[in-house]
Amino acid sequence: MDSLAAAHLLAFATLLLVVAVSPSSLADAVAREACEHARALVAAAACFAAAAYAYAMSRPRPVYLVDLAGYKPAASHEATRAKSVRHFAAAGNFTGESMSFQRRMMERSGLGEATHFPASLLSLPVDMCLRTAREESEAVVFGVVDELLAKTGVAVADIGVVIVNSSLFSPTPSFTSLVVNRYGLRHDVVSHNLSGMGCSAGIIAIDLAKHLLQVHADTYALVVSTENITLNAYLGNYRPMLVTNTLFRMGGAAVLLSNRHAERSRAKYQLMHTVRTHRGGACDRSYGCVTQEEDEHGNVGVSLSKELMSVAGDALRTNITTLGPLVLPLSEQLRFLSTVLRRRVLGRRAKSGTKPYVPDFRLALDHFCIHAGGRGVLDELERSLGLSAWHMEPSRMTLYRFGNTSSSSLWYELAYCEAKGRIRRGDRVWQIAFGSGFKCNSAVWKALRSVDGGEADAGPWAQDLDRLPVHVPKVVPIDDDDDDDVVEAGHGRSE
Repeated sequence: MDSLAAAHLLAFATLLLVVAVSPSSLADAVAREACEHARALVAAAACFAAAAYAYAMSRPRPVYLVDLAGYKPAASHEATRAKSVRHFAAAGNFTGESMSFQRRMMERSGLGEATHFPASLLSLPVDMCLRTAREESEAVVFGVVDELLAKTGVAVADIGVVIVNSSLFSPTPSFTSLVVNRYGLRHDVVSHNLSGMGCSAGIIAIDLAKHLLQVHADTYALVVSTENITLNAYLGNYRPMLVTNTLFRMGGAAVLLSNRHAERSRAKYQLMHTVRTHRGGACDRSYGCVTQEEDEHGNVGVSLSKELMSVAGDALRTNITTLGPLVLPLSEQLRFLSTVLRRRVLGRRAKSGTKPYVPDFRLALDHFCIHAGGRGVLDELERSLGLSAWHMEPSRMTLYRFGNTSSSSLWYELAYCEAKGRIRRGDRVWQIAFGSGFKCNSAVWKALRSVDGGEADAGPWAQDLDRLPVHVPKVVPIDDDDDDDVVEAGHGRSE
């Protein structure tokens, strides 16, 4: 019984109760006795209707993912690794050691030969200013929203919630205002702009949309995840900040969610669970492992701590401890619980002799979309979660083809699964994202229908579908005969 039907039943029962308590027209005792029985029945019906209404109102509204879109920059934005290295050398004031470090990192990054940069960073000299940053963001945001609206056919007047997340670039007016103005959304649209929340902000945006869709009935939520590269290339020589140059690339994604029951028939997925873990209050080590700051010469960049992998591991363990009971079969939950009890009851000796048991999430989940933060992150999660190369393929190919596109990488990975025809009805997809703060966030989706894939529904993968996957060795030397020119362009200085 839905909430509207329950409300109607409650009103009808209340009306009958009012009538039944006034038996003035019934003179004889039999009629009065019958009236008493009727009064009792109507009172019971009213109580049932009230309980049914309360139950219907307390049940969470289902959240459906109608469709998604990923941004594919034009071919003019593509750059090989060799071109990237040469361009960094010519554009920045890097020392020889800094250039050698970036080259080594790129050879081990897992990135391929056709990742994308905004035009502002492909020019010489680089054009890092507010104007070009806006141009990059508008191209990405408008590109994915245009595609999504075209795919779904949803009228902008029906969109009641807009959420945009971009961590390192937060213009005024906000990104949500930009979307509302561009598409002429209605004046009472609920909008939220998320910034400074790192690569896991995409799941935070989904979680926020889920809660808003419990409050605002019969509507759609538009969620856009992006990042801005123009203002966040690092041109200094502080090594912890140089890593981002070799990983982060241009990209973005848009997702349309709905709580409309009628959308279930065409929606791709239903949101089953979101789990958010924030370790920033646990210790300063977690809080400070990813920070945006200035180096000694005033160059702004994102600094990555050497403890990042350890911090990410702690956050992941906390996250799966919460997620496990929601998705795992009972047998896996009991194994995990027995290991925890043994380590706690037997004390230090048991801890030294017993490894923490990591549940086999493959028993409950079919597809794994792990944030393509870098080769090291993917290797560590493959090992710790016991995943196969097939499970890791969407994440590795996203890193290879698009690089680290921050919070939008999860949607490129899901689009890859769809393009390859992997998604079957009833499959469950686990999205895992990490971000500054430090955060680990998860979302679990259930496929409501099979997605056949192929070029017609391949999205950003359409041109690469036939040649992927490819094997990516741990180290791929950059084939560049102009190494001497690179050093010369980097001024050949040593630190």
